[in-house]
Amino acid sequence: MSTPLPLLLVAAAALVDSDGRVLLCQRPEGKQLAGLWEFPGGKVEAGETPEACLIRELEEELAIKVTHACLAPFVFASHSYESFHLMMPLYLVRRWEGPPVAREHKALAWVKPSKMDAYPMPPADAPLVAWLRDLI
Repeated sequence: MSTPLPLLLVAAAALVDSDGRVLLCQRPEGKQLAGLWEFPGGKVEAGETPEACLIRELEEELAIKVTHACLAPFVFASHSYESFHLMMPLYLVRRWEGPPVAREHKALAWVKPSKMDAYPMPPADAPLVAWLRDLI
């Protein structure tokens, strides 16, 4: 029997604009999975809820303000990487304050879910795209 992998909880957001496009963020050079496109978010810290994590991460990463009421739980990913198992709830966000700015990412792109195949994503993020296509 193999040793269980440590569980990593990461909260992510699908920011959806009025045209039905979703914000994707390109991981910067020097980070694991650099160059791939992902949903914004980050690691949930000890004692933090996924919602509080997203409110904090979206302000840190994108300079936008989101309230708890604007976070709608949508779907989650569960994926085993080599050294950890990732659990990632994805929240839909349709309202926020301020224009998103790439503070920590290489680039940002507003993309229709039907066009997301052109944006290579980490293995945990990619399966979530099908859910967005069905919704938007």
